[in-house]
Amino acid sequence: MRTDPGSTSPQNDPDANDGGFTPATEGIQPLDLDAGLSGSEEELTFERLVAGIADRFSGIDPGLVDETIVDSLHKIVEALGLDRGVVWQRTRGEVNVVPIHCWSRSPLSAPPRDLRVNDFPWVFSTLDEGEHIAFGCQADVPSNPDRSGFQQHGVKALAAFPLTSSHDSHTQIALAVSSVTEGREWPSAILERLRLATAVIGQALAHRDAHSALRDALDEVRRLRERLTGEYRDSPRDLRGVRASRLIVSESSAIKHVLAQLEQVAPTPSTVLLLGETGSGKEVFAQAIHDLSPRYQRQIVKVSCAAIPEALIESELFGRERGAYTGALSRQIGRFEAAHQSTLFLDEIGDLPAEVQVKLLRVLQERVVERLGSTQSIKVDVRIIAATNRNLERAVEDRTFREDLFYRLNVFPIVVPPLRERAEDIPGLAWTFVDEFSKSFGKPITSISKESIRDLQRYSWPGNVRELRNIIERAVIVATGPELEISAPKPVVRAPHSAMTLVDLEVEHIRTILETTNWRVRGAGGAAERLGLKPTTLESRMARFGIKRRPA
Repeated sequence: MRTDPGSTSPQNDPDANDGGFTPATEGIQPLDLDAGLSGSEEELTFERLVAGIADRFSGIDPGLVDETIVDSLHKIVEALGLDRGVVWQRTRGEVNVVPIHCWSRSPLSAPPRDLRVNDFPWVFSTLDEGEHIAFGCQADVPSNPDRSGFQQHGVKALAAFPLTSSHDSHTQIALAVSSVTEGREWPSAILERLRLATAVIGQALAHRDAHSALRDALDEVRRLRERLTGEYRDSPRDLRGVRASRLIVSESSAIKHVLAQLEQVAPTPSTVLLLGETGSGKEVFAQAIHDLSPRYQRQIVKVSCAAIPEALIESELFGRERGAYTGALSRQIGRFEAAHQSTLFLDEIGDLPAEVQVKLLRVLQERVVERLGSTQSIKVDVRIIAATNRNLERAVEDRTFREDLFYRLNVFPIVVPPLRERAEDIPGLAWTFVDEFSKSFGKPITSISKESIRDLQRYSWPGNVRELRNIIERAVIVATGPELEISAPKPVVRAPHSAMTLVDLEVEHIRTILETTNWRVRGAGGAAERLGLKPTTLESRMARFGIKRRPA
């Protein structure tokens, strides 16, 4: 509790004239309450005092709120010729009400005693309803228990106002000013200005409490980060507390830079080109852009240009009419129409066939599509996000990708960093996947060993986040206890034989990639994607070189 015992002589108060109020405490004469304040000099003086209190609390440092409240009580009590000003606090369900700020005129230098709620039923029931109380003499108190309580505490006149200040709904606060020497009148003008002063003090307390809560939250985040850096045995719930979102772990400066770019471009309809290695999470970032955009209420439409056969990709993107080709037994809308007023994510755009590139360019220019087998144009409102792991500029030079389409797509390029450049994110990503698989497999995992995290951070991750996810899945499958042990893959460096030909090197490289993908050629994470080839091209090379899976 903060108290200032005050003095009968204002000159003895060093803070009496601190420049924060228009009228300094020194020299203020008690107002003549019996004379009425309407249009009087006394009313104008008190109005200036309340205005000065409001000015001083405006933009105040939260650390100065308590002492400024005490000083404000001092000035109010002096100006009104009273004896004491107190801010009381009560926790719902508690029987006592305690003073948290007080200023008393001498000889009342001792702090006021705690009050018992049961001794003042009228006072606290009235304040609970949001109403103020005021009495000029004890005979005006309508309740016998309250009258006895005021007689016991020697209070002759009092005005009290409820304060709405705390973010905690279980806490009630009130401001009271009182006289212990003589009765007083409470003109309506005085009560109204006291209500204003009470509101100002209440807002200051709320600001202080909010600042304290924010500081506590930041301290908790700092402690969690220190634990993460030290032991890596935090729970998944703790780790999520320091993440930017559920899908993106953003502890590294590289990812924070990418997130800043996402926040800039997401609210616009501009085309975004995501560049990055296979498995680095381009699809996750595309989803994040959509979620932050005004189109978030409609589902994003995703297309993998490498996973659709060349003969079908045009109808998949732009739709078809019945009878457009043999086997087209019904009309089908394309992905562009499905993504109307939403976002279309074109993954592996570098694998798009040349003839489809031409049609895509027209859609980007004119925002209209024509279904296969139809000449009718359909207007679409689609936001395009494209992604590739290829070097499109080199593809333009090699004439495998249209230059004009590249410039249409390259409006806002974002490079998603590989996992080896964001080692700080590995603990958070690991917990994301541990949480996913532990729930799926029914295995509660409460910690990851420190050595495992260090091993994961030292590995180069050629398969990026997708490879990390697969390793975590395997580790959870074989886990036998609550602490997870994860073995990072050992990098294998194969020195080519001096007599190997270029073809032999190519065959060996293709076979190595096929083995890492369990001989899966197509789809996300397949060998064709890892090698940067079309699936049909890889299959033709496998047939030409005689590459086959060895019997188990």
